[in-house]
Amino acid sequence: MTDMSTALQIAAAGMRAQTARMRIIAENVANADSTALDPNGKPYQRKIPVFAEELDRASGTRLVHMVKAQKDSSDFRMVYDPGHPAADARGYVKYPNVNALVELMDMRQAQRSFEANISVIENSRAMLARTLELLRSR
Repeated sequence: MTDMSTALQIAAAGMRAQTARMRIIAENVANADSTALDPNGKPYQRKIPVFAEELDRASGTRLVHMVKAQKDSSDFRMVYDPGHPAADARGYVKYPNVNALVELMDMRQAQRSFEANISVIENSRAMLARTLELLRSR
């Protein structure tokens, strides 16, 4: 496989990984205020993407991919709201362990990684186009 196609393959794998990461972040944000239906239940638990390297045997290229979404084991937020149906005997409600600021920063990092991979693809395409122009002009 040529260096150009290897670069494109790696960038595409990176984009797929970041897309999967953004889906998990969006799910976390969407469920940030979800509570259990009763005091003994558990609210939504934040998920964290787990990535791994895989070998593409055809090209010998090592690519990244998401293998699973792991649950975050940090503590749930406890909010005093005695009138809530999920409030415990002390009046506290368990809310998801999702911090909107952390999710925002993770999303921004995923977006930048995605954009970097797009730049690799665009630059590779421009180099290929320039090479074809040079070959045609001969």
